Amino acid sequence: QVQLVVSGGGLVQAGGSLRLSCATSGRTLSSYTMGWFRQAPGKEREFVAGIWWSGDITFYADSVKGRFTISRDNAKNTVYLQMNSLKPEDTAVYYCAARRGLEVSLTTSLMEAWGQGTQVTVSS
Repeated sequence: QVQLVVSGGGLVQAGGSLRLSCATSGRTLSSYTMGWFRQAPGKEREFVAGIWWSGDITFYADSVKGRFTISRDNAKNTVYLQMNSLKPEDTAVYYCAARRGLEVSLTTSLMEAWGQGTQVTVSS
């Protein structure tokens, strides 16, 4: 069983940056795909970014390409989401999730484990 603990949310002005962290534990994740998702008030949870735990494959939603970067630190068993040039429309609760297998596309229904959400609020 994979456990995920998310941290790093907060309030930031438009144009600012935040980094989210997802600390993992419970099992070896070498064959996993990790993802970040977000859910804004009144909207469905949506995919933001994904990364293979082993290898250099990353993929992003069009809405965040060029602004967000997903990365991992194998030694710390942690996945990060660096968010730059934040916009008010990025305001949401952000979640980390894991899926066994190497995917290049993620949906909420594919994910097997979820961390708790962290609020990101971008003011205009």
